[in-house]
Amino acid sequence: MDRTAGQKRTPAAFLYPPIEPSYRTMLDTGDGHSVYVEQSGNPEGQPVIVCHGGPGGGSSPAMRRFFDPDHYRIILFDQRGCGLSRPSAGVENNTTAHLIRDMEMIRERLGIERWMIFGGSWGATLGLLYAQAHPERVEALVLRGVFLATQAELDWFYGGGAARFFPDLWAQFRLPIPPEEQDDLIAAYRKRLFCGEYPTEARYARAWAMWENALATIDYDGLVGESPTDYARAFARLENHYFSHGCFIDEGQILRDRAKIEHIRAIIVQGRFDMICPPDSAWRLKKGWRNAELRMVPAAGHALSEVGITAALVAATNRLRD
Repeated sequence: MDRTAGQKRTPAAFLYPPIEPSYRTMLDTGDGHSVYVEQSGNPEGQPVIVCHGGPGGGSSPAMRRFFDPDHYRIILFDQRGCGLSRPSAGVENNTTAHLIRDMEMIRERLGIERWMIFGGSWGATLGLLYAQAHPERVEALVLRGVFLATQAELDWFYGGGAARFFPDLWAQFRLPIPPEEQDDLIAAYRKRLFCGEYPTEARYARAWAMWENALATIDYDGLVGESPTDYARAFARLENHYFSHGCFIDEGQILRDRAKIEHIRAIIVQGRFDMICPPDSAWRLKKGWRNAELRMVPAAGHALSEVGITAALVAATNRLRD
């Protein structure tokens, strides 16, 4: 859907109308977690599973609206430890391999042979890793704000790269940490996010979430609302847990194993001015992948809700109807 020249549009102008799930369940993983799963749209339609970001971001009703509900069978789930999944903020038995296994459990439970993967940021990471583990189960990929889970990307965001554009916010992010610990902010925050005292964990979780939320959109105007405490705690603990362990994959694994999925059609939507997941990751992922298209969105950052990002993603799901 093209944007009308000279007419200001909101993201909602590109989205399908709100719909309610026709099916909800909690899947017992058998190792201490219960994973929330929902289905909406056409129960006989083309299946698509949405991988939310974070890790720890959780799904939202708005994610259903990127798909034509008359065509798509839309599956959302909350990854372990976040959203409606339980235990909230739980990191035991919570690794990338566990999440991939959960996706397979969902596919089998719903009786789906093959499906499309839709994911942004960490959701793009998880979608790529699932596809590499189960390429025969994936018919297409729609990816946004690509994160390849490399140390260089973590260094950019938590080691001072993005700070060169947001020195004021970087100073706030570093402020709660003693100077002698500021050379490794992921480790310093980890000590406090897992200290066992809820008020302390919540305070540092809000600071962690604030840094990321402020950089998510190109339209940052100096005002960032605070996330609800329980949400911020789950988000911060899970992100930190995964980032402290290199996202539980080998360094460079996604690009190393790309040949496993090069037969799969992919559309990559990337904000030109994404400060959280800079465009070079999307560029490297696409380079040499003949079945992949890269849509670099001008004047856009990282957020799913930005007008250009929203429009490009809806256009992608419309193009990939089987």
